[in-house]
Amino acid sequence: MPACAEQTPMQSRSVLGEAIRAVLIDTPTVFDTLREPATPLTADLYQEDAARDLSMLERAADRLFAPNLPGFGITGATAAIAFFTRDDCSDCATTEADLRVLATRLGVRVSRFDITEDAALAAELGLDMAPSYVLPDMLLRGAMPSIVLEKYLTRSFTAKDAP
Repeated sequence: MPACAEQTPMQSRSVLGEAIRAVLIDTPTVFDTLREPATPLTADLYQEDAARDLSMLERAADRLFAPNLPGFGITGATAAIAFFTRDDCSDCATTEADLRVLATRLGVRVSRFDITEDAALAAELGLDMAPSYVLPDMLLRGAMPSIVLEKYLTRSFTAKDAP
């Protein structure tokens, strides 16, 4: 019996509590069916949404990542990330500065879009705020720290290079 149970006088325990305790002690397998759910809890609840997003990104890839799009980084390369910005956005200016450093350090191209001028493309992608980012397999909304963007960009390279 746990130390706290020994210190609690018997009269302070409820009759129902004692009955439940006795049943649990007598039938320790009563919860066995709860240990192994019929459906694994790790099931991807967003699998259909993710597949739809990936399909959409694949269809829009030429409009997002083509080497001839406005942007910065390695000239003539396919863009690794599409950056949606807006002129009156302070987070966008900071993010663009960080992306320029990353593009140089990682040797990648960034295609740059104005979310207002390219409103149709942004709407098609479901982007409604600046800054936003699009990678070939992911959409990111809102300002991201440089270290997070670097992780996503390097993960993207590793996935492409894998056999």
